[in-house]
Amino acid sequence: MDKVTLIATATMGLEALVAKEVKDLGYKDVTVENGRIIYTADPMAICRSNLWLRTADRIKVKVGEFKALSFEELFEKTKALPWANFIPINAEFPVIGKSVKSKLFSVSDCQGIVKKAVVESLKKKYRTDWFKEDGPLYRIEVALHKDVATLTIDASGDGLHKRGYRYRSNQAPLKETLASALIMLTNWRPDKPLMDPFCGSGTLPIEAAMIGQNIAPGFMREFASEQWGWIGKEKWDQARMEVEDLAKYDQELDILGTDIDHRMIELSEHNAVEAGFTDIIRFKQMQVTDLRAKREYGCLIANPPYGERLGEKEQVAQLYKEMGKIFQEHIPTWSIYVLTSNEQFEELYGKKATKKRKLYNGKIRTDLYQYWGPRPPKPVDVQKK
Repeated sequence: MDKVTLIATATMGLEALVAKEVKDLGYKDVTVENGRIIYTADPMAICRSNLWLRTADRIKVKVGEFKALSFEELFEKTKALPWANFIPINAEFPVIGKSVKSKLFSVSDCQGIVKKAVVESLKKKYRTDWFKEDGPLYRIEVALHKDVATLTIDASGDGLHKRGYRYRSNQAPLKETLASALIMLTNWRPDKPLMDPFCGSGTLPIEAAMIGQNIAPGFMREFASEQWGWIGKEKWDQARMEVEDLAKYDQELDILGTDIDHRMIELSEHNAVEAGFTDIIRFKQMQVTDLRAKREYGCLIANPPYGERLGEKEQVAQLYKEMGKIFQEHIPTWSIYVLTSNEQFEELYGKKATKKRKLYNGKIRTDLYQYWGPRPPKPVDVQKK
């Protein structure tokens, strides 16, 4: 197979970041839609996309797309797709589905019909009436939106946010994909200090370390498509060798995560060890009012409590006021980025943001408040006498 059409799914608001990541991998035939980025490439792109995309949710192989107003139409058009090009005779191929604003609204019926249609298509190709389904996993999805059915096969398995280092987390963990997005939306560079004053389970500092040392986010885990024969072990081996070759393990980093809860510090340290950053990230138990910095022109990224629970609003309001006072007094040259759903944040913080960007933390609509610090002075040129 020379070319495949891939779909990288994305959380609302992150589509442009995912598209940039796809283009940075060298793939130019890119279309951006709500919640998904579509691109055509060779099968090697499946390996590289799964390993390297930091902000995408998962990678899917698009098999076909068509309008379907009846179950008969869904069956016949699904059956006509070249399923045997993707699915071997021993494959396990469950079907999941979703339907939005479509005449065919019964998801369970759509799943059953697609399953039957795929079976009929494979029967014709493999000349058998029975499939054991005891081989590699090819999870099919039928997604109906405004009567258009999109048929895909999941190439990731677990969602791409599952990097493999976070075995435990706090009660409200920041998703790894969103943490990476927050870092990529800042002006941080690996030669600058970075601080997270509400580190929780350490996700932001760990993702920053991976970005800083150019370590692929998928290097620690496996993917469903690694078992797909039509891609082949050689391509996956090559892609993983590229990961090792491109990593910058010698890049020095100044990353600090703090939290008022000592249990969160222990959890962060545990996750950092699992990610391989034992001596690279520092964690310290500290309250925000004690925050200080030895270096100038750094980057602070915060995901503080939002105050959405009953009885927390007053505490959170006071916290935001303290943040504004401490940050402006003790790190005035730093760039500050705060993610919160609290619409009164700027008023409480005491300063209007340079820029504000709408994002979603899970199902919670939030804003990333960006306070850009001053540019560091340029080095003085010493003229030769």
